[in-house]
Amino acid sequence: MSKVITMIGLMAMMGCILNVVAAPVYAADLSLASTLVEKLGVTTEQAEGGAGSIFNVVSNRLSADDFSKVTDALPEVSSLLSSSSSDSSSSSSGSSSSALGGLTSLMGKSSSTSNLTSVASLASTFSDFGLGSDMVSKFSSVILEYAESKGGSEIASLIGSVLK
Repeated sequence: MSKVITMIGLMAMMGCILNVVAAPVYAADLSLASTLVEKLGVTTEQAEGGAGSIFNVVSNRLSADDFSKVTDALPEVSSLLSSSSSDSSSSSSGSSSSALGGLTSLMGKSSSTSNLTSVASLASTFSDFGLGSDMVSKFSSVILEYAESKGGSEIASLIGSVLK
């Protein structure tokens, strides 16, 4: 009888140890979509679609070599690209012009037309996912933090060069 109690006690201790060890690993290894859901309170679909839209712009603006560095450091980017349902270059002029007014401050007064067009197309794509234009900068901030933590300062800098 005492052997059975000892075995049950050992099994319980192992279960506690496994829970303590596994929990921090899970929390430390959140995906970008999970991080966006947690930090911004968006749905998984919105997180994946918004991040995919941003990475679509990043892929179009970086050289192939630089974007390859991003996808090597953040492998989930490839699947996020397929989550953005709209092509970032296919926004209507009406929604682009209305989005420009509220978003020029994100890019600074000396921004190029291509940066403004990219931001406007992001605002349009974000609206397809039920997200306001203000979420573009919020997503960008979380993505840059995530890129820094997973890929280091070089990867964050590459992405940031497109988003700023």
